[in-house]
This record gives sequence, C-alpha cells and structure tokens, in this order.
Amino acid sequence: MPVKIRLQRHGKKGKPFYWIVAADSRAKRDGKYLEKLGTYNPNVNPAEINLNVDGAVQWLQNGAQPTDTARAILSYKGAMMKKHLSEGVRKGALTEEQAEEKYNNWLEEKAKAVEAKRSKLADVKAKAKADALAAEKAVNDARIAEAEAAEAEAVAEEAAAEEVVEEGAEASAETTEETTKEEE
Repeated sequence: MPVKIRLQRHGKKGKPFYWIVAADSRAKRDGKYLEKLGTYNPNVNPAEINLNVDGAVQWLQNGAQPTDTARAILSYKGAMMKKHLSEGVRKGALTEEQAEEKYNNWLEEKAKAVEAKRSKLADVKAKAKADALAAEKAVNDARIAEAEAAEAEAVAEEAAAEEVVEEGAEASAETTEETTKEEE
C-alpha cells in the first residue's frame, strides 16, 4: 500500500486548519488516515506547526512519500534532517551522539530564527501603532488649533460689533443732545 504524508483540511471556509497525516495515497483528501502526525495552522503569523517528529521520521523510514507542502513542513520542523542523520548513523558515517548533537544544534538555530521573526513582527506592529497614534494626535492638534482660531475670530467679531454699537450709541446720544438743545 503506497503511503503519503499529506495535509488533511479542517476548519471553516476562509480559515483553513490542517492535520498532518500518514494516509493511503488512494484515500480521499479528508478521508481515512493511518496516523495523525500533527497540525498546521497557517492563519497566524508565523504559522503554528505541531508535529510528532519521531512518528514522521518512522513513516519516512518505512517509505512514506510526503507531498510538496508536507515535505516543506517536515523540513521546517526538522523531521527530514533527523531522517538524514539517522541514515548516516545506520550507514556508520556518524555515531548516535554526534547525530543527536547536530540535530540539537540545528533545533537551537531554528528556534533563534523563529524568535527573531516574532520579535521583528512585534516591533513592526508596535511601530505601526505608534505611527497611527502620532498621526491621530497631529489631527487632533490641528482640530484644536482650528477651534481656537475660530473662537478668537468670533471674539474679535463680537468686540467689533460691540464697538460699532457703542459708537452708534454715542452718536445717537450726541444727536439727542443736539436735538434737545435745538428744542430749547
């Protein structure tokens, strides 16, 4: 029976979630499988992958062929590296301790790279938030300055109107004084 390591789709429309499974190549995509090896969630950044590396290596050694996407995932998580090292041990090129040391070093480097990506994404997100806050503050400051200018203009117009009213009152007072003098 030809065995494939492939992805089995789950989740809802537009939000895929995959199981990484070892299945008969003749079975349906979401049908019967032999063993569930892990999960893959591409909806988060960086993508979340949980994998039983030892189980995947066992299937690979027994002749299971991964699909292209499954091969990329297995390579990313180190299953392909572990299979390669175990082949070297089997042929006598390496000892078990050397293979384990190489694999652990590779895992540490991979963890550092993933952490660097996470911190970079967090920095970008924080910078975007700070830029948005600064832009919003600039818009608010401009709005406040416009309101103060409009208020100052209204006060100046009010003062000018009061002066006109006072001048008009003085002029009418003078004309009433003149008319009262003429009447006398």
